[in-house]
Amino acid sequence: MTDRARGGRSVATVLWGASHPGPTVVVTLLAFALGVAAGVAALHLTLLTVAVFFGQLSVGISNDVIDVGRDRSVGRTDKPLVSGRVTPGQAWAAAYGCLVIAVVLSAWIGLGMLAAHALFLTSAWAYNAGLKSTPISIIPFIVGFGAFPSLAPLSAEPPAPAAPWAWIAGGALGAAIHLVNVLPDLDDDASTGVRGFPHIVGARASTLLAIGGLAVGTVATLSGPVHGDLAAVTPLAWVFFGAALALAGGTVVVAFARPRARVLFPLVMAAALLLAVQLVATGGALAA
Repeated sequence: MTDRARGGRSVATVLWGASHPGPTVVVTLLAFALGVAAGVAALHLTLLTVAVFFGQLSVGISNDVIDVGRDRSVGRTDKPLVSGRVTPGQAWAAAYGCLVIAVVLSAWIGLGMLAAHALFLTSAWAYNAGLKSTPISIIPFIVGFGAFPSLAPLSAEPPAPAAPWAWIAGGALGAAIHLVNVLPDLDDDASTGVRGFPHIVGARASTLLAIGGLAVGTVATLSGPVHGDLAAVTPLAWVFFGAALALAGGTVVVAFARPRARVLFPLVMAAALLLAVQLVATGGALAA
């Protein structure tokens, strides 16, 4: 095999498919939007966006190469690496290469950004490497996405971590993302020995907790920038809050009608992106 994978598809195409392109793009857009909201200068904004993109590539590819044996055993033919068109060695080389690029670009921005991004990536890789099969599988998402809002203000001048409300919003949304992402695969996971937090509490409790996380993130993003003074919330912020609430309502309807529907994951990711756009449009301050 040269630069073409078995079956005629290029190695790059298969690896892109294995990187979980949807979440990769959304998280990258989140980083960009938060960078704009934090007033990050053009060079650092570019570095921030590209660093997060390559970091997400590393997370997605490592997840799929670690899970390739499980995916084959349950017939997950939708997973690109299951086909064998790319070898595990090639996938690992790509994952580590992307991780190095993400770390180098983060260090270029500054030590604060490097520390926050390293925490985010360490949480994600730790989940992939085994925490997904433990009762604390939700913790990497709470910690990682709790730290994520700090990437932007730590890329600005002067660098500063995100405000406490942003940590709360990020952690709550991260918990919701984990819960709805796992729901469709509960049975397949159980048959391959994966028993994380959602498997233990069950589909209904996971659904309720995910809805709660989405609600906490939405309220925190509305009230946090004005320090809880709702009288100071701008009309535009209320418009975004209403839109996020409507999206959350749609998520609730789908969750109770089809608690294991795969559409729940993109709905929650869309809500997170909408909240980031809200900060851009309303000038909400991220830094502590």
